[in-house]
Amino acid sequence: MGLAQEKTYRITEESYDTDLLTKDFHRGRREALRKLMPEGSVAIFFANPVRNRNNDVDFEYAQNPDFYYLTGLMEPHSVLLVFKEELKIDGTNTNEIIFVQDRNPKRETWEGKRLGIEGVQTKLGFEKVMLNTDFSRLKLDYKKFSVILHPINFQDIRNEEGDGDLFDLWQSFEGSTTKFSEKKSFKQQDEIMSTLREVKLKEELALLRKAIAITCEAENELMRAARPGMTEYQSEAIVEFYFKHRGSEHEGYPSILGSGENSCVLHYNTNRKKFQNGDLLLSDVGAEYHGYTADVTRTFPVNGTFTNEQKLIYNLVLEAQTKGIAACKKGNGFWEPHKAAAEVIGKGLKELGLIEDAMEYKKYFIHGTSHYLGLDVHDAGTYGPLSPGQVITVEPGIYIPEGSDCDPRWWNIGIRIEDDILITENEPENLSAGSPRTIEAIESMMKMGSPFKAIK
Repeated sequence: MGLAQEKTYRITEESYDTDLLTKDFHRGRREALRKLMPEGSVAIFFANPVRNRNNDVDFEYAQNPDFYYLTGLMEPHSVLLVFKEELKIDGTNTNEIIFVQDRNPKRETWEGKRLGIEGVQTKLGFEKVMLNTDFSRLKLDYKKFSVILHPINFQDIRNEEGDGDLFDLWQSFEGSTTKFSEKKSFKQQDEIMSTLREVKLKEELALLRKAIAITCEAENELMRAARPGMTEYQSEAIVEFYFKHRGSEHEGYPSILGSGENSCVLHYNTNRKKFQNGDLLLSDVGAEYHGYTADVTRTFPVNGTFTNEQKLIYNLVLEAQTKGIAACKKGNGFWEPHKAAAEVIGKGLKELGLIEDAMEYKKYFIHGTSHYLGLDVHDAGTYGPLSPGQVITVEPGIYIPEGSDCDPRWWNIGIRIEDDILITENEPENLSAGSPRTIEAIESMMKMGSPFKAIK
């Protein structure tokens, strides 16, 4: 027998994700920002704070979406300056500078590798990169700028050991610009970033499609697996297993799995109840993939069969959603889908005898129908006319909690149907059509087998 061959393992770029947004994408977003900036202005963007969970344990880091959109950097304690025109900074002409953490082998052993100056230059394509400890030393003359665009004040920054943390960066900025408060504008920066981020480029749509496809697959598996006696937290585990299994890094928001009376709580996420025969389950979940999140809601009976009352309310919500989606046309006002959905629900609730006047629909339909979707689940946008490249949700709902002023046969019916809609030049595209919405299709899917049904 010959000698065993020794295996050689190499860590390569291909060992990790290969479909991240590119440095050219982020550079292009900075160029687009610069075009919208006022003449003679500067825009400042800070990385998000590190947030403490308890004692010496922090929450998993989540980057400021604006900062990520413009840089691609996922590290804290950093700041980006974008200038409308080129300036001479430390002897170099540039129209942007990013300040980042230094490499630190000891901390990297515990927390993972940092990019440092060279990594940010190579991987993210910045030419002018400085250490965060140099930000206060730079002594930028803010007096010469016409407008200082900046984010709203942070409320949760910790002063950590050493120099160059976010606390120091913010304090330095505030101290250097106190005399120029009349030039400072967080509103104008917010308006510019909302204009940029509300229309998704093809690279962003590819990531959104991936996040939404993962979410639809998770919703479908949950339908196949659901049964009386299961718990809300077990249903959450099924959904989030699929998220991770298909490559999602996180949930875009805390998963909402509300059964029975909890289906009437809009942002319920305790998820501790056991399913009872006859309960509806409202599953409002979204996988986050490379920063972009889905937001899909399906409502279905845990025993696989809708009751008559559940059918009537469900089909009313479905009709309202269908009309809302049809209103997602280029040029329509942002609130047109809500108006279309509300009209259907008001008329339908009156016909069912739950309200006396159609305008009373707000007793049971208590939220808006749409929001933008992207790097945030409630993403940045101007709420102006709909235009191609925007992705919005359409999510009407009816919630009838116990004790409502109606026949008790309707109590504890909470139904929301939510899909992610791409505005196009022509008809809207339902990006989450991969999960069934009709009663017939849902009941049919719930008859299928699932490996999770064998888990007790």
